[in-house]
Amino acid sequence: MKTIRLHDKNFRLAIPNGRICDAIGRVADRINKDYAGRETPLFVGVLNGSFMFMAELMQRITLDCEASFVKIASYRGTASTGKVHELIGLSADIRGRHVVIVEDIVDTGASIEHTVNLLKAKAPASIAVATLLFKPE
Repeated sequence: MKTIRLHDKNFRLAIPNGRICDAIGRVADRINKDYAGRETPLFVGVLNGSFMFMAELMQRITLDCEASFVKIASYRGTASTGKVHELIGLSADIRGRHVVIVEDIVDTGASIEHTVNLLKAKAPASIAVATLLFKPE
């Protein structure tokens, strides 16, 4: 079985590409249904991890929408530091807007919680999270 080395870790294929594409399609279908008839949602990708997921997701979104990115850090290498730092913040005015945070993998939830709290302070109409995976223990 093919393995990939990243830093000091070796990984093996766990989820085939077809299953990932199917999952992204299901997330997009749900978003298209949930946001039909609403004002233009803003998708906020959390860099760096979300960029591939967000690109695939946005290709399947049939709604009028906008996209932006934030960059936060809670990892050093492959280990969580337990602290979240905002490296690039959101410049868009989100007051009264529907916001969908796009994250590739939710690990401890600290990054999502941090991002939601930052965005709540900007008075959006709603905040939702779209994630591809929850990291197993």
